Amino acid sequence: MTAAGSGVLPNPAAQRGALVPRLPPPAYYAAGFAAGMLLNTAVVPLTIGARPVSAMVGAAGVAAGVALAVTGVVQVVRHHTTIVPHHPVSALITTGVYRISRNPMYTGLAIADLGGALLAGSWWPLIILPAVLLAVQRVVIIPEERYLASHFGSAYADYRARIRRWL
Repeated sequence: MTAAGSGVLPNPAAQRGALVPRLPPPAYYAAGFAAGMLLNTAVVPLTIGARPVSAMVGAAGVAAGVALAVTGVVQVVRHHTTIVPHHPVSALITTGVYRISRNPMYTGLAIADLGGALLAGSWWPLIILPAVLLAVQRVVIIPEERYLASHFGSAYADYRARIRRWL
């Protein structure tokens, strides 16, 4: 079958996004945080002291992280593309918060997780956070970067050379 009778077969890569699991990336962060809190209650509590200061710093971290993630989402919506990694993108965003991070949504979620651990007063989510970040990087970010490189070519290569993955 040809694309719209043109005699040209459609490019399957153009019709799909990155080859990532359908599990939404925020679920990785939520699962890691939940596992940390479960370990805190079911195994051994690892309490963060310096209350109430650590809780206030944590609340600020959650707010900053959520703000960064939401700002990334707003930029994507403004450019009429998608936040769903396995859907095709229509634009390479290099402005706004994407001038400081190639992954502001994932970075924001990591900051929110860190703040959540301080707010909850448990070291466990912080201990698990590096594993979450590694999973997000390997399972989501690297396939996304491959997709963006194939989809946007040198424009993405230039952007990637200028802007850090996280912060």
